[in-house]
Amino acid sequence: MEFSAVIVAAGASTRAGPGLAKPWRDLVGRPVIAWSIEALAGAGATRIVVVTTADRREDAAALLAGLPSPQVVIGGASRADSVQAGLAALDAGDDTPVLIHDAARPFVPRACIEALLAALGDHDGAIPGLPLADTLKRASPLIEETVPREGLWRVQTPQAFRLGRLRAAYAALSPGTEPTDDASVVEADGGRVVVTPGDPMLMKLTYPEDFAMAERLAGAARITRIGQGVDAHRWGPGDAVWLCGVRIDHDQTLIGHSDADAGLHALTDAILGAIGAGDIGEHFPPSDPQWKGAASDRFLLRAVEILTNRGGRLLNADVTLVCERPKIRPHRDAMRARLAELLGLPLDRISVKATTTEGMGFTGRQEGLLAQAVVAVETPA
Repeated sequence: MEFSAVIVAAGASTRAGPGLAKPWRDLVGRPVIAWSIEALAGAGATRIVVVTTADRREDAAALLAGLPSPQVVIGGASRADSVQAGLAALDAGDDTPVLIHDAARPFVPRACIEALLAALGDHDGAIPGLPLADTLKRASPLIEETVPREGLWRVQTPQAFRLGRLRAAYAALSPGTEPTDDASVVEADGGRVVVTPGDPMLMKLTYPEDFAMAERLAGAARITRIGQGVDAHRWGPGDAVWLCGVRIDHDQTLIGHSDADAGLHALTDAILGAIGAGDIGEHFPPSDPQWKGAASDRFLLRAVEILTNRGGRLLNADVTLVCERPKIRPHRDAMRARLAELLGLPLDRISVKATTTEGMGFTGRQEGLLAQAVVAVETPA
């Protein structure tokens, strides 16, 4: 099911101690908010609105780059004001499911999102929650009473609603009311909200010590996938060849429907393969005239876009070219630099190698060129 999402990241983070506001603190090399963006995008969010402070508008826009319909808006004085600013920015129908999420909860399991969306079929809202397991005491700090825990839940985000229903509930909210979550707004307006299974991974980063726990959990929230791609083209009449995005003068060229850049084709297939998204022929069929003579970097960039839209990111790329001629070594640095530019990766995460088959096979007979590529990508678990 398609859905929209609003990520609230405009709070002051006063309880988190000195330093940046929680959404912008580093968590294993990326801002805390980036984890939520990637998880929601990977689960199928067609629109994501980030509500933040004016000084973080550009940072938020950079994190959303490449996602469908990205938007950044400035939040208000309270959480309720910020949520309403995010809702106002959504250009969607009243029946559209919308998830409201606190940026301080970086680990969003896909199963939680799916349960929330399924529950909207019979309810005005759905929220993830965990039943209380600890004994509750009312104290100041002397214990005054033991509080029964039956029927009590720890409520989390994201919380799911139909867009029109949530907007109407906020419009009916009494002035001066400071709700702590969105479900209470819908409840106050007479809505029926159900609790769906939450997850301990949906912990909220509130105090300084929470960040140490988040560092340990980060490894469990993402997985690494490996993809492999292979491509081959035959030699034909020409005066240059394209390999890994670099034009090389040569007494032949590679024959293909596009520019026949076997290195970029293999790399494109490797990325698509890593996320189970088919192959280059499915996305750019040779039967489609629009790809005739096309530059192969378009294929590669589209594969990276598909990966990004699923909440993933490329970690490194390794390309091997198998041919007798042309000699690859003189052009290897230029190829690595071009791939680093296209993929947005540091140069030390890009490898281009070459080998021959010592006269054996179709590459040895100089009938064609073979390219192999291997990539590692990271995606939500």
